Amino acid sequence: MAGIADVARLAGVSKSTASRALTGAGYVSEATRTRVRDAAASLGYVPTTSAVSLVTGRTQTVGVVMPSLDRWFFTQVLEGIQDALLERRYDLALYGARPESAARREMFEHFLARKRFDGLIAVGIEPNARELERLVAFGKPVVAVGGYDIGTNAVSIDDGAAARIATDHLIGLGHREIVFLGGDPDGRHTSFSDGRRLDGYLAAMREAGIEASARHLPSEVTLPGGYAAAVDLLGDRRTRPTGIIGVCDEVAVGAIIAARRLGIRVPERLSVVGIDDHSYADMFSLTTLQQRPHQQGRAAVQLLMWQLDDPGASTHRLYESSPLVVRNSTAPVDDDASAVIGVGRLGSP
Repeated sequence: MAGIADVARLAGVSKSTASRALTGAGYVSEATRTRVRDAAASLGYVPTTSAVSLVTGRTQTVGVVMPSLDRWFFTQVLEGIQDALLERRYDLALYGARPESAARREMFEHFLARKRFDGLIAVGIEPNARELERLVAFGKPVVAVGGYDIGTNAVSIDDGAAARIATDHLIGLGHREIVFLGGDPDGRHTSFSDGRRLDGYLAAMREAGIEASARHLPSEVTLPGGYAAAVDLLGDRRTRPTGIIGVCDEVAVGAIIAARRLGIRVPERLSVVGIDDHSYADMFSLTTLQQRPHQQGRAAVQLLMWQLDDPGASTHRLYESSPLVVRNSTAPVDDDASAVIGVGRLGSP
């Protein structure tokens, strides 16, 4: 098996130069770097993590902490992180456990405390357990993905603004009876970002002068959760809204399925807006606010690498854009078809 000495000999450079060329530690001219990499490729030589660590003082590993992998957002962020790390020849150590679980306590108290990583990317961390503060206390660079940060480098969409845009879209179509659907039923586990989305909805309703008709219906933040809550909501003709804002696309799609099973036409009798642009959104022709979690994952890696290269650099929060994608789940309110008692045409007495 070829070693670094063989690569150096073939490239006509010293072992230290060959090592710098392959690890990126220290200056090497581009021509020399190319010659060394070509020599390594021809010999089938790949630097080991331990060898790189000896030269750079780094483990070449990034830890990623997230609550679960059973939601589209988290899997997409993880794919973006992994793609960006592979391009940089970094390893990924994934630490995933549900909040407030025994496994998560074990993760913080033992696995993360070992610090076998150069930095951490924290995805969807909540403020209630002060976990982000604990991660920062490990003394390694930390980047947060999601709405919550404590002055660390961070990347997210503006969740409150996204919900305001979604709500304003329905208000602009003449809707006044608009329900915000989704959020943990007991209220204790509503995520920070979901809470921001609820705040954005309430702000838009208040600014439009229809705060009195604002309603929040909690549900599990899943497609089945949105479906179950929407069945109850839409099953009562007397209080049925003309518009629904889903806290995320899974919940919004669940509401569309519930409406179809109840014989309520979307968008003729019910308009539905989501947030995320989930892979299901186009299938259900869902109007939604787009976010790109894969890109957020890649951006988090870039922020972390900047911090590793320059520990004293100022921190940044990157807000990814979240444009409104209008499909066929929203339409102007049809007052004649509305089942809501007391709703008249816009502008009528």
